[in-house]
Amino acid sequence: MNAEKLIRRSAIGLAFAGLLAGGAYAQSPDLAPTPQQQDIQNDKKDIRSDKKDLAKDRADRDADQRDINKDKRDLAKDRADRNKDQRDINHDRRDLNKDRADRNADQRDINRDKAQLVRDDKQFGANSAQAQADRKDLRADRADRNADQRDINHDRRDLNKDRADRNADQRDINHDKADLAKDRKDRNQDQKDINKDKKDLHKDRKDLRKDRRGHK
Repeated sequence: MNAEKLIRRSAIGLAFAGLLAGGAYAQSPDLAPTPQQQDIQNDKKDIRSDKKDLAKDRADRDADQRDINKDKRDLAKDRADRNKDQRDINHDRRDLNKDRADRNADQRDINRDKAQLVRDDKQFGANSAQAQADRKDLRADRADRNADQRDINHDRRDLNKDRADRNADQRDINHDKADLAKDRKDRNQDQKDINKDKKDLHKDRKDLRKDRRGHK
């Protein structure tokens, strides 16, 4: 009877040990997955990578589009500034031409007054009423001529400043155009990357479905 119990206990112990060993074997990390399982894992990894690439390229594309919109606003503003500066230049030129004409007219008046003064001094004397009037006219014409010359100098400064502003705005326009072209190129490249990412994602999802079916 004792021998029978001993045999029974030994058999149960062996069976239990076998179960433990089988479970440990099944859970062993050293067991390599089957080729089908490995393909599925690789496909899932590729899909995750594709989604990350797609999200990044979309973010880059959207950032480039915002840059393009900003470049367009900057370009429009710089063109408006350049056009305003050109109008100021045209106005300065008209003012300068008018002031030069006035200055030249005043100079002719001065020359005429000088000649009249010489004649009146000879004919009526230096202290005569005619000579005094000529001197008064001469002083007035010189004052006008000097005022016109100051206006000319002021017009020249304005003209130079407006030309400098116009040239600076033109450089800004050229820079904006270059930025716009670059950002458009980047946006287009990002869109190409997005299209490629979508194809890769579609292909990897198709591979995953195929591997799950067991390569059927």
